[in-house]
Amino acid sequence: MLPSPRRYHVTTFGCQMNKADSERMAGILDDMGMVWEEDPLSADLVLYNTCTIRDSAEQKVYSYLGRQAKRKQENPNLTLIVAGCVAQQEGETLLRRVPELDLVMGPQHANRLQDLLEDVFQGNQVVATEPVHIMEDITKPRRDSEVTAWVNVIYGCNERCTYCVVPGVRGLEQSRTPEAIRAEMEALAQQGYKEITLLGQNIDAYGRDLPGSTAEGRHKHTLTDLLYFVHDVPGIERIRFATSHPRYFTERLVKACAELPKVCEHFHIPFQSGNNDILKAMGRGYTREKYRRIIDTVRRYVPDASISADAIVGFPGETEEQFLETLSLMEEINFDLTNTAAYSPRPGTPAANWEGQLSEEVKIDRLQRINHLVSSQAADRSQRYAGRTETILVEAQNPKKPSQVMGRTRTNRLTFFEGNIAELKGKIVTVKINEVRPFSLTGEFLSASEVEAPVAAIA
Repeated sequence: MLPSPRRYHVTTFGCQMNKADSERMAGILDDMGMVWEEDPLSADLVLYNTCTIRDSAEQKVYSYLGRQAKRKQENPNLTLIVAGCVAQQEGETLLRRVPELDLVMGPQHANRLQDLLEDVFQGNQVVATEPVHIMEDITKPRRDSEVTAWVNVIYGCNERCTYCVVPGVRGLEQSRTPEAIRAEMEALAQQGYKEITLLGQNIDAYGRDLPGSTAEGRHKHTLTDLLYFVHDVPGIERIRFATSHPRYFTERLVKACAELPKVCEHFHIPFQSGNNDILKAMGRGYTREKYRRIIDTVRRYVPDASISADAIVGFPGETEEQFLETLSLMEEINFDLTNTAAYSPRPGTPAANWEGQLSEEVKIDRLQRINHLVSSQAADRSQRYAGRTETILVEAQNPKKPSQVMGRTRTNRLTFFEGNIAELKGKIVTVKINEVRPFSLTGEFLSASEVEAPVAAIA
């Protein structure tokens, strides 16, 4: 009788990059003959792909690890892995804190999981956090969706924002070649995927580490050039990208988004603060005024675009007046969605050691006030969908109401409507919106179309 295959579970914390890394690592485990296990307390191999951008996320990892460490004491055959940003930040310190761990691996090592595990299965405790060139991925990821997929275009980050651990844990920028990105998109299209989100920690920096320039002296590998290069992949009907940095966001990029029919009308552009002194202390490299010009440019070329952003409150030294400037910037722009966070000191970042750290009470108060504005703005921006007809790419069944399916507008608003998922999954459908909420919509199904999105002529 053959032994049953090892069962694995992956828990992901944090950003879209981490989700994409988890899908690739799960694909490697599938290739190794393991099978997915939904319950982390029943799996033979447990992998936590971690985030260190906030202290709360890091503490949650340690809480989960404690339970698994107890399991390992009773079952030595359990394989316990910490991957991602906490692993990169803590390295061998993690082994001292949780000696039951078998493997500690930073984000740059995600594609090496099989090699690292083979070392573990030889009886070794392994730490892989040294800087490496990220290998081109040939493993088929175990993707969470059958309709939408992440495609990494650039790893790492060269920025030095004073509050952020990302450059330290994800390494320097490494852009994939346009040809590799297009090949992955073509393979995804052949598998039936309809929407691609191009991912980068700082996606507007794409290509600046690749060689070459145009006859006009402009670098020939930019995010804008990449959008033109991949836009006509047959079968891919929608393209998104994230996350943008205002320092590198260009009018040429916005113009491309307006010209290319497959590129969705949604821009995620973090602003972090509305006060220039705080932005300078953060090391962001732009001003409030430049950010406003970017938004004006977006709305000039793509008037109906949804604009989302990130903001941090309670940065060291932030006064009440400076916080109010953040609120006033939001009021001037009226965002569709703003992701907010109270400043959290992170190890190894300059701001963590500065004087002027604010009390938790002040930070919580400001977070509550900004979140109230976030909700009211989201509700206000949702109103424009009332009575409109929208095209929705159907992604999944509504888990809370199985008679409904769900998908997103081109502007990234989650939308629910009555429908049969078996018939509609992966189709672009027409829906009349009859109910609006701050963060989602409900509508009435009108018709379905399997016609591919038009391909723009490329100049």
